[in-house]
Amino acid sequence: MQLLGDRVLVIAFEGWNDAAEAATSAVDAMKADGDYVLAHTVDPESYFDFQYTRPSVHRDDDGVRRLTWPGATLWSPRHGSGIWLLRGQEPARRWKRFASEFVATARDEGITGVILLGSMMGDVPHTRPILVHSWSENEYIRANSTIERGRYEGPVGMLSVMADALETAGIPTMSQWASVPHYLSMQAKAPKATIALLDKVADLTGITTSHDELDSEARKWEASIDAAMNDDAEMVEYIRSLEQARDAWDTPAAKGDAIAHEFEQFLRRDNEGPRKGPASGPGDPA
Repeated sequence: MQLLGDRVLVIAFEGWNDAAEAATSAVDAMKADGDYVLAHTVDPESYFDFQYTRPSVHRDDDGVRRLTWPGATLWSPRHGSGIWLLRGQEPARRWKRFASEFVATARDEGITGVILLGSMMGDVPHTRPILVHSWSENEYIRANSTIERGRYEGPVGMLSVMADALETAGIPTMSQWASVPHYLSMQAKAPKATIALLDKVADLTGITTSHDELDSEARKWEASIDAAMNDDAEMVEYIRSLEQARDAWDTPAAKGDAIAHEFEQFLRRDNEGPRKGPASGPGDPA
């Protein structure tokens, strides 16, 4: 973990930053695989609109109904250095105050670097390894790695606000975003994308997360999409065109422009509604 130090915070938020729940599922997998204690949680009254992000009710092991409120929580490893985790819903208001609250906690915890995880719908095929785009606004990180400065300009989510606040506070950050095939439902989980993010965190920190169950789910995920698409000749041809484009993107000359293109496509779908491919993907509404 030399590039980011030995106390690394990994952040993911539900919502706009989290297509197919790939980013938050990665944080969930890291938490399940480790030994964590609560370090800080926000007061939901301060940041969330409960008509937009409603509390939920469930029964505990004793059959008692419990309310779970939207929020965001930072978890620290029980035994000193390692990976810290910040996971929650994207807040509805007071974004600057929200970011400041967690920056203060990160300082208290001695965080030396931050990885921000996101996922977006992209013009990518499910049959290829999931593309993970990396960038950083931190000069030290760029000077000591192959990571480049982000080229995207336009609307952003809470991850960008957190990155800006952390960098201003002197805590270096880098962003890792997985691309999920846009012809699938944004709400349906994409375990292959979650694995890609987990592997990226392992590459950056040297700390691996066991994901045997996710590996099995990813194989089933890809097989189910293949089965759904095989009877649609137009969709098969469309996916083939995405495969050709992906192979071209894998050339060194093309990689620098990939993230800007992906964000432009993602935002266009977000503003105009999901772009329809030649056929609906599995899980899409009829």
